[in-house]
Amino acid sequence: MYGAAVDWAAKRDRAVAEHALRLGEAPTEGEREDLRLGRIAGASWAAGLASRMLGDEAGAADWLGRAADEYATSWEGAPAASWGRPIAVLRCRLMAGDPGGTRAAAAAALDAGALDAPGAIAGYCAALALLAAGRDDEAARVADRVVADGLEPAAVGEALAAIARGDDDGLATARREVLRSFEERDAFLEDVPVADTVLVLDALARERGLRLDPLPSALLP
Repeated sequence: MYGAAVDWAAKRDRAVAEHALRLGEAPTEGEREDLRLGRIAGASWAAGLASRMLGDEAGAADWLGRAADEYATSWEGAPAASWGRPIAVLRCRLMAGDPGGTRAAAAAALDAGALDAPGAIAGYCAALALLAAGRDDEAARVADRVVADGLEPAAVGEALAAIARGDDDGLATARREVLRSFEERDAFLEDVPVADTVLVLDALARERGLRLDPLPSALLP
């Protein structure tokens, strides 16, 4: 379980510096360009989440919007079925509070075939996109499917289904389980200990006026 105190200002400074460093690096021999761009996006994402933890909403929106753009660019050159990229774009747009960008990202994911693609990750992408597009009935069915397909943690799919159905109690239970899965981690992407999936779920729930119970945690703003 991650228990170290975090200096969020220092964490943001490091992420910003890492972003500049990665932008200036030449590709290593044999490195896929989409992976290099994904690493650049990861630094922007880290700066955005650190800003959010500092209460700097404008800075968070800026960095998360930049991360979404960079993930979208990396997706353009990625192999087929790289559904993690459009998921990242959608998540960043939602956390940045960018409705127009979120709708555009949702349309891009659905146009790329996420709804018909096999597997839990593609299904997660489709469920997020359908919710972002306001197609809640379809999103509920897809969320149920990704839980059955073995999405980990299952609580993420359960939360998406609860949001799609307007189920306050189901969402409350699933949000707690999603947070618990983060609190049990020993390591985080880019060493940024934030339960960002909870922030994504909350953005979708808030749009629908669903109840969001307080979740006191060092991993949330």
